Amino acid sequence: MLGMVGQGMVRFMGVAVAALALSACASIKDQRGYLVDATLLDSVQPGIDNQTSVERMLGRPSFISQYGQKDWYYISTKTRQAAFSSPKAHEQLLVKITFDPKGNVVGVERTGMEKVARINPDGDKTPTLGRERTFLEDLFGNIGQVGAAGTGGAGGPNGS
Repeated sequence: MLGMVGQGMVRFMGVAVAALALSACASIKDQRGYLVDATLLDSVQPGIDNQTSVERMLGRPSFISQYGQKDWYYISTKTRQAAFSSPKAHEQLLVKITFDPKGNVVGVERTGMEKVARINPDGDKTPTLGRERTFLEDLFGNIGQVGAAGTGGAGGPNGS
């Protein structure tokens, strides 16, 4: 029979294990990119603001387009990560601000997760055209190929 101290220790250990198990199930939430201030974002007005005023209100953009018009992009992504897994985006905001040649705001476009492409790579292999080779074929496949006659190597017709 366990004494009072022993029973208390068993209960404490049980509670500690349960708390540890529950904390492993909790997801980690993270904010990446631009921190959105909806009030400032709503205050950008086409025909009124220019590049200088937008930069003062929103800060430097996440990136600027390199070709064509110099559009500014602000990207904000919220991710979740369960224990022992990779983070996954669950919410995204992309703000595209278009300017005319004089630097005045022409348009403000907002998009979300509908433009995010989901790419699922095929495990550890990249599919390729051609035949499947085993490890030993990869390892020993070139024996006799290097310097063979007619290739200009050491065993070529010139004897070089």
